Amino acid sequence: MSKPANIPIFVPHLGCPHDCVFCNQKKITGQGHEINKADVIREIEACLKTMKGKRYPIEVAFFGGSFTGIDEKKQNQYLEIARRYLHDGHIHGIRLSTRPDYISEEIVERLIEYGVTTIELGVQSLDESVLRASNRGHSLLDVHRAVGIIKALGRREGTHLKLGLQMMIGLPEDSIDKAKHTAHEIISLKPDFVRIYPTVVIKDTELEALYESGHYRAMTVDVATDWLSELMPIFTSSGVPIIRVGLQPTDALTNGGDMIAGAYHPSMRQLAQAKIIRNHLVNRIERSLKKLPIIKGRRVTVRLSANSRDWTPFRGEKACNFEFLKTSFPDLDFEFAINDALKRGMADVEIRVDSKTYKESMELSDL
Repeated sequence: MSKPANIPIFVPHLGCPHDCVFCNQKKITGQGHEINKADVIREIEACLKTMKGKRYPIEVAFFGGSFTGIDEKKQNQYLEIARRYLHDGHIHGIRLSTRPDYISEEIVERLIEYGVTTIELGVQSLDESVLRASNRGHSLLDVHRAVGIIKALGRREGTHLKLGLQMMIGLPEDSIDKAKHTAHEIISLKPDFVRIYPTVVIKDTELEALYESGHYRAMTVDVATDWLSELMPIFTSSGVPIIRVGLQPTDALTNGGDMIAGAYHPSMRQLAQAKIIRNHLVNRIERSLKKLPIIKGRRVTVRLSANSRDWTPFRGEKACNFEFLKTSFPDLDFEFAINDALKRGMADVEIRVDSKTYKESMELSDL
């Protein structure tokens, strides 16, 4: 089945017991008012009109806040509306996001009754020091307990419940080693997918105060790209899909001045993919050169080719990958070419030494 299209229904801050240091959902989502039943119906109807005739599954997705922490009556009102569209065949699934400590067997049973097909848990980190410094208010035990409940009830006959886990990088007390530990721990929990969010300092949050006072050093886009280039292959090599990298672009983030500092870029995933590919290219060129006979003083040309659908991450933003290779190997001549005969995710590395050519193919990354 094709990747589902979401009809996003944002419930900012509803259900959250307190503010985590990084959180101001009203600014992150670009929506500040509490939604009612009419709002939900209006949003679903508007989105369905734009999706009419499309051949992909459609889901209503309740994002923001902690859905299972809001008033149960209000939860049921929202879910009943979504269930009607599900039963009528207009949508194919219902997803929601919540906190690990707002999950119980009773809650999950009720969600399944209303037709929920995906639950996403904001675990953020699986390092206790990071959780404490970020004022998350839940523990590692809460995460494992919630995952166990969702998996146990979701495996029952006739139930098709997926689990997604969300992690953040660059939180207070975080490090690349702690982030890698979190990635491996998440994989051990066997989610159906993950999202990775580099930390952004949002206006009117505790993190803003920590940043302004010098007690928190904001993660930059470059640092986030470096971390992601190490983290993303951990998930992809383990078969865990990454369905989102970085915050969804909103006017509030890009134009409203609500972002104070941090690692926000509208194409964060593409930046990380380009860095991963760059690392692969450098390693492959170095290995290939070592296999060749003595080349000092001889004319050496390296021709790199990739499919046009891979060209953007292959070349990098503003051709940064190509420029990096030229700088890293100043004694080599480089040529870069599109070759649509190549399978997507593959590249050709062709090295010409005088009149002799050495050629091999390589995998770029799991794009």
